Amino acid sequence: MTTAFDPLDLSGTPLANRIVMAPMTRSRAFGPGLTVTDDTVEYYAQRAGAGLIVTEGVQPSEIGQGYPDTPGLHTDAQVEAWRRVTDAVHAEGGRIFAQLMHAGRIGHPTLWPERELVSVAPSAVTPAGKLYTTGGMVEFLEPRALSAEEVRATVGDFADAARRAIEAGFDGVELHGANGYLIHQFLTEATNRRTDEWGGSVENRIRFAVEAATAVAEAIGADRTAIRISPGNPYNDMAETDTEALYPALVDALEPLGLAYLHVTENVPDHRDLTLALRKRFSGTFVLNPYTEGRPTGHQELSLVEDGTADVLAFGALFLANPDLPRRLASEGPYNAPDPATFFGGGAKGYTDYPAL
Repeated sequence: MTTAFDPLDLSGTPLANRIVMAPMTRSRAFGPGLTVTDDTVEYYAQRAGAGLIVTEGVQPSEIGQGYPDTPGLHTDAQVEAWRRVTDAVHAEGGRIFAQLMHAGRIGHPTLWPERELVSVAPSAVTPAGKLYTTGGMVEFLEPRALSAEEVRATVGDFADAARRAIEAGFDGVELHGANGYLIHQFLTEATNRRTDEWGGSVENRIRFAVEAATAVAEAIGADRTAIRISPGNPYNDMAETDTEALYPALVDALEPLGLAYLHVTENVPDHRDLTLALRKRFSGTFVLNPYTEGRPTGHQELSLVEDGTADVLAFGALFLANPDLPRRLASEGPYNAPDPATFFGGGAKGYTDYPAL
């Protein structure tokens, strides 16, 4: 019987176990030009016991930023800063992928105070709600719809950032196609009202995700390329009317690429049947961040590897608070409790000071 503590060959990248640290935004890129710092180096090195670390969302371009103090991978300085992180993780025997996240309409002009920029999206559809900025919570503003030429250029931005990720020493990249950010915005009719080749039918709405994955795979190799999706997730004012048709079509289109893994996040109940259907359609490694009611994913979900529901399990909040999470999962705890007040921004408190067993 396969367990979550068994090793895995991830398309040529050896993983010590099948426990993944899920990507989590921390907003601590305080170095010049949104570069990561010594604290970030320590944070990820502490968690190198994961079979694979997936970093916080990293913007592939200036306009891809969605929140204050999030790191990028579109300048030489950012590459150099990230290389210190990857070196530290590798020195501890770990493996690490960069998550490339273009926030799309989730952003605000205050992120670019010296530039006349506004967030971009498939269509000019303003999200409901408010966004955190350094000046406090503010109303979202209407994004600018990307032109067809800009859509193509954005695909290129993902490929360029992927090349920079490999230059920085990452073992691969994960495209963020979930949680209401740009790739997800192209997938759903609520945020994609285009009438060109990038919108309308399911085939057209999945095109951006598929082209971005294809471009990245061509740039760095499919064996170092992955994608994360979150079927039915309403986060960031998203709404899907055709989830059951949309995601099988997307996975079918991605399948021939031979990606390193597909990462599915279950954000809503009653989607396990869809998860299993996607698992059957994808022949590569299947990573699951399972739905749990009112608590973080924990040792209770380890059986999902044993019964074949997933090849690998992704853990978020518990990994944030427990740098030695694989050890704690093996003993079914105890676990440090995550402190939400320190999730975003700040210094070492709630970042690198959680104790190991």
